[in-house]
Amino acid sequence: MVAEKLGIIGCGKMAYALLKGISQETSYGAIYACDISSERTHLFAQEFNAIPATPTELVANADLIILAVKPGQIKGVLAETNDHWDEGKLLVSIAAGISTRMIEMELAKPVPVVRVMPNTPCLIGEGASALAAGRYARTADLDIVQTILNKVGLSIIIDEIYMDAVTAVSGSGPAYVFLVVEAMMDAALYLGLNSDMARLLVLQTLKGSISMLEQTGEHPTVLKAQVTSPGGTTIAGLRELEAGGIREAFFAAMERACQRSRELGKH
Repeated sequence: MVAEKLGIIGCGKMAYALLKGISQETSYGAIYACDISSERTHLFAQEFNAIPATPTELVANADLIILAVKPGQIKGVLAETNDHWDEGKLLVSIAAGISTRMIEMELAKPVPVVRVMPNTPCLIGEGASALAAGRYARTADLDIVQTILNKVGLSIIIDEIYMDAVTAVSGSGPAYVFLVVEAMMDAALYLGLNSDMARLLVLQTLKGSISMLEQTGEHPTVLKAQVTSPGGTTIAGLRELEAGGIREAFFAAMERACQRSRELGKH
């Protein structure tokens, strides 16, 4: 089925992931792409048959526009393209910390806005995304955006007051996981395993553990207890992790990431 014309301002990795996912099942009347890097625009033209365009040309011609630029660039893009926005267009923003209210204030017209926080596993179809409606967005608008996000993973609709927390949890979350994996692999090397063995065992351990959580539906505390024998190796290791402040470190990291998301919105 041929859908409306799609425009993407900011052709980074996240925009690429979203477009790769939705282009597999949805045909658009036209796709427009805009980026400060001609190399990125050329990539989108090659892979998705996107039409290179200026920001004003893109907004003037597209019906659904994804703003995938950095938070500090949002106001400039909106100011440059303001004359071409109207209530018949749908604006989807994936800029961290930027509220729908701020976008609506910059546009000063009843344009439907949907704010999205995706994460990098969207690149392999395993993303976790949250979306929130602006003042003028309708249920149908949310349905359109959620359909897009569900093609590259899982998505949930939330109240926008939770978006900064979501940014800290799932938006930044992959980096926390990669750090944990890196630490476990380094520790395995220290214990004498070679790098191939360390990578294989750590990744499969994490994969299997996540699968257990998903398939059993049990709280992690329950499954942790099943691995932990009195006086055994696991409780000895857990004691060291707790003594090292791992739980407090995660609390602090997520709290700081949430705070930083709020700061980005203010500045």
